[in-house]
Amino acid sequence: MGVLSSRWGRGRRARSSLVRGARRASRRGGGGRAPAPGRLCANGPFRDPREHAIHARTASGLLVLALALTSCTSSAAGEGDDAGAGQRSAASATTSSGAVLARPAGRSALLAAASGPEAAVALSAHLLETSPSVVVAADEPAALERGAAVAAGLGVPLLLPGAATAGEVRRLGAEEVLTVGGVAATWAEQALTERGDPDVQEAGAPRPATSQGGTGTVVLLTGAAWEAAAAATARAVGAQVLTVPSGDPRADGAVVEALHAAAPQHVVGLGPAFAAQDVFAARVETAVTGVQVPGGGQLPLAGRRLIALYGHPGAPSLGLLGEQPLQATLERARELAGRYDGLDERPAVPTLEIITTVASGSPGPDGDYSNEVDPAELEEWVDAAGAAGVAVVLDLQPGRTDFLTQAKRYESLLLRPHVGLALDPEWRLAPGQVHLRQIGSVGADEVNAVGDWLAQLVRENALPRKVFLLHQFRTSMVRDRESVDTGRDELVTVVHADGHGTPGMKEATYGVLTSQGPPGLVWGWKNFLDEDDPTFTPAETVAVEPSPVFVSYQ
Repeated sequence: MGVLSSRWGRGRRARSSLVRGARRASRRGGGGRAPAPGRLCANGPFRDPREHAIHARTASGLLVLALALTSCTSSAAGEGDDAGAGQRSAASATTSSGAVLARPAGRSALLAAASGPEAAVALSAHLLETSPSVVVAADEPAALERGAAVAAGLGVPLLLPGAATAGEVRRLGAEEVLTVGGVAATWAEQALTERGDPDVQEAGAPRPATSQGGTGTVVLLTGAAWEAAAAATARAVGAQVLTVPSGDPRADGAVVEALHAAAPQHVVGLGPAFAAQDVFAARVETAVTGVQVPGGGQLPLAGRRLIALYGHPGAPSLGLLGEQPLQATLERARELAGRYDGLDERPAVPTLEIITTVASGSPGPDGDYSNEVDPAELEEWVDAAGAAGVAVVLDLQPGRTDFLTQAKRYESLLLRPHVGLALDPEWRLAPGQVHLRQIGSVGADEVNAVGDWLAQLVRENALPRKVFLLHQFRTSMVRDRESVDTGRDELVTVVHADGHGTPGMKEATYGVLTSQGPPGLVWGWKNFLDEDDPTFTPAETVAVEPSPVFVSYQ
């Protein structure tokens, strides 16, 4: 080991610049990676921006470097088989030290990583084509902090000792590795032993970070400790870093606002917390719109509870919503929601559940026993609610027609980001049935057809997630409910127990409904001011198990 130690150990610092220059010339002259602009292919004298890492060059070393310049090309793109190979722009930008930034194609990308070393390598490979220097730090807080500062001062990546790290150092065409911490130094001496590997030396004092300017890239991380090196690399090369603990950028209003303000050309999600690539891409497209639902963010039931007035405008007999004019209705909705604030950790959001197609005792001109309100008649209510921070759910009572036919009639209203959809199977009649003589029902296939259409509407228009609500007080009202699709990322499916009666009756019905699948459902509850005996208080409603996240009043 004595020979290796003298050649590849700390003695490498003392090697002559002639040897270093010859090795670099050899590495670059035979079809290898083009050097970073501003380092070896500059039109002026060679200048190394890393002041704390400059070694004295001998005249012989400079001569070899000058000869090496003759093999340079104008391209800064690497030829390594990294995650973004073949997708980079020819006009790549550089950092202050001459590291060449990649230009990934597409709006978004999801990178797999489950550990600090993996994350650091994955992000470096995605964001950088080449880098003249690489910082490698021990995976411990003090070393990571200092390594991040060194990397920021140079505008180069920060890596951690790991199985894939040496390969990334070589892919970047680094000329030197700056180590922070004894573990990193030991790793470098053991891992970087191939001909042409870069110089290794201990990093000096960090210099002030140089602003790299906006790169048009935003990196989404969860804030986990193992992401620290990856976060440092992103910041060092000028990418913006946003913390998304849930892995869903739609969940946090501040993240949505920041993504919209950034107007990114490219968004990277790192690690297993983020969804599959197609789902992640759709979430990003929605988040960058900046549109938010009442309560903030783009997930209407994420950590909150909707409290709704139910009914039809101008029809007091159908529920509380129609008992007063528009502005008074909005104020009543806010006051009612306020009664729920502070009862648990979920803030309450005022909501209107508007009966949009009203069940009728007569067949009407179209024979469907349902009065379909012109969408234009509801626009004032829907838009005023949105402006006031009040959510809206459109309720369908379709009679003898089907839910999908009626839902499509209100597409213009459902395109509003704060508007969801409710299906009321009690009023879905089979041929020959009439309202109040039979209780209607719907099959899972019809529910899924509506859900598919609504999800597509959300996806194609980059809308926030929508409430998709099923009224139910008998198991027979939704046939084959276990087959209802609850896996659409665009929708949150609520089963709303809307039966009335004594507390014991209501709790028994709720217990049966919530004991059955499919997984992924969330739960709603209706309080009747006149029919319940007595009506549950807000505290009693919240205490029901499982605690309902959608509560309506009729």
